[in-house]
Amino acid sequence: MRIALYQCPPLPLDVSGNLKRLALQASKAAEQGADVLVCPEMFLTGYNIGAEAASSLAEARDGEAAKQIAALAQTAGIAILYGYPERSSDGQIYNAVQLIDAQGRSLCHYRKTHLYGDLDKSMFAVGGDEFPVVELNGWRLGLLICYDVEFPENTRRLALAGADVILVPTANMKPYDFVAEVTIRARAFENQCYVAYANYCGSEGDIEYCGLSSIAAPDGSRIAEAADEELLIIGMLDRQLMDDSRAINSYFKDRRPGLYGGLSRG
Repeated sequence: MRIALYQCPPLPLDVSGNLKRLALQASKAAEQGADVLVCPEMFLTGYNIGAEAASSLAEARDGEAAKQIAALAQTAGIAILYGYPERSSDGQIYNAVQLIDAQGRSLCHYRKTHLYGDLDKSMFAVGGDEFPVVELNGWRLGLLICYDVEFPENTRRLALAGADVILVPTANMKPYDFVAEVTIRARAFENQCYVAYANYCGSEGDIEYCGLSSIAAPDGSRIAEAADEELLIIGMLDRQLMDDSRAINSYFKDRRPGLYGGLSRG
């Protein structure tokens, strides 16, 4: 499987502009043989937009934007993972991502479960206990959003559920470069899976994003990485590399779950 990550500056409040960018990048990624394109957190609207804008731009998961993205996924022949503000049936607003396959079908949906700081908490409701793992082109995919990946329990539960790859749209800002540079590689290594981390670059209001999007492999290497510029990067997942790494690093075999029960107590 080939995974493409689109690292870009945000276009806040410009849904139509972001859909145009998405169509262009999906076409470019497909031309380079990518099976799936991963965009940053809240790609459709921008991230640092405030509660009023998040509410006014929020859509249902099967809303107009989803329909347009399904159509362009079909046209380009590539699966697309995009972030957006979701309005649920009860009126709650969630920081969400949706995976649309190359046939235009909604394959998976996920709501951010760990909200970062006042910015997230002022805009969104917290996601519930839903951590789906789905299959795409023979690979099992799990989803997280930004801050979620900084909690090791989240990646571990997806890995234990059989995820080969964890896709992470993010809006990571300076001075938290460490997460992009170190944590992502550690999560891949300790869970013996791939982790694809798609971030913004540039700035949005008072936030300066750190870029550094990457695809980390189970052996801790990076098979694709960006610096701080707008860029489409593509990495090829290697099942043999994953199998070889799992044979050497027997974390799952050597776990002792009986010792970890206290971790679930607050």
